Amino acid sequence: MMTSPSATAILSAFEERMDKPTARDLAHAVSRAIRDGVLPPGTRLPPIREVATQLALSPTTISAAWSLLARAGAIRTDGRRGTTVADPVGPSSTRYRRALEGQSGFSLDLSTGVPDAALLPSLSRALGSLTTAGTPSSYLDAAVLTGLREVLLNEWPYVASDIGIVDGAMDALDLVARSALRFGDRVVVEHPCFPPLLDLLDSIGADVVGVPLDGEGMQPQLLAAALASPTAAVFVQPTAQNPSGISTTPRRARALAELIEGAGTLVVEDDSAGAIASAPAISLGRWIPERTVHIRSFSKSHGPDLRLAAVSGPTPLIESMLARRQLGQGWSSRLLQRILLSLLTDEASRAEVQQAQREYARRRAALVDALAKRGVAVGGTDGINIWVPVQDEAAALVRLASQGIGVTPGSPFAILPDMPGHIRVTSGLVATDHEALADQIAAAAHATGWTGRGR
Repeated sequence: MMTSPSATAILSAFEERMDKPTARDLAHAVSRAIRDGVLPPGTRLPPIREVATQLALSPTTISAAWSLLARAGAIRTDGRRGTTVADPVGPSSTRYRRALEGQSGFSLDLSTGVPDAALLPSLSRALGSLTTAGTPSSYLDAAVLTGLREVLLNEWPYVASDIGIVDGAMDALDLVARSALRFGDRVVVEHPCFPPLLDLLDSIGADVVGVPLDGEGMQPQLLAAALASPTAAVFVQPTAQNPSGISTTPRRARALAELIEGAGTLVVEDDSAGAIASAPAISLGRWIPERTVHIRSFSKSHGPDLRLAAVSGPTPLIESMLARRQLGQGWSSRLLQRILLSLLTDEASRAEVQQAQREYARRRAALVDALAKRGVAVGGTDGINIWVPVQDEAAALVRLASQGIGVTPGSPFAILPDMPGHIRVTSGLVATDHEALADQIAAAAHATGWTGRGR
């Protein structure tokens, strides 16, 4: 059994690895001590006041460092048991689990955020042209099919020098985050924000700042205030933002690009809606290509199990991401790339995707209009989800669940503490009976918790 180090040894390890008397530097020192094996899992850290006294820092500084480490999953705080070094079991999906836990067994499950399988393009033509999985001439062959690269670059929302293929949008976000960000880096995200992205940023110890949206996208004045402090990256969803359904307008995109260029930071765009968004594709790369990473997913438009997304960005960053991939999966399946290439170039397949986009827009508008007639105003204009304001989130979830309807709670999407209650409803899965569903959602939106006790 490994013996835990003494308090004196722990504090010495911190001092040896610290350069500056700041919370971030202390967090880095603790992280390095854990990585160096000086602090094995289960090691109990000295009380905050003892650490503060020995390191000549304020208790507030120690608490801030512990908060950074806890968000990164490096340490755990457990009441009387104190603060201990966590087991290195990888990042937890805290917000993602909160968003989806318990979401099963409904007669109508609108919590999933997945596309309607009936609206995905047929694979029959693409599969009919395949005879084998194919064999590369070398494990160092080009990671992207030449034909697919050309098609994507021709349709990209700005002039990009090159493009990569990865295993879905979250794979791209993970590669960007772990290549471009360091522990303690300050990043800006949209409020509300997609929970898996927040889990990812927490897992690497990023300092996350939320900036609210309005009808045109991230609010420029509030972004400017956030960028007043050094910021490593800004993460946005330019079209059909999840969960709000807001698509950034060209005017707003240009304003955001000017702010980001002035701050000298990186913008990471997650275009998860892709071809099923009603708004035209847009990217801040039109104005600041050297500072833009643009990710386009094909999960919503062509099928989640294709597990493919395309990504462009500054050459040094893309090279770093690809080098990191070489240590793991190496490349995304060229067999799946051949299927995607067929879907993107076959006229019948393209027509099916365009029809799906129109149908999703119809379904969304039908449900939003029906809710408006019942006094429930839903913002946003795009995508397969709607962001429904509710008086009491818990009461709304319980009421809908009692009627066999599953929806997603809004709280896991929140960054700022003052967000009113919301639920996310996947309207893209609702083809008919919008008026009846609106009755049930509106009643849930107006529901409140119990005010008295049963007798």
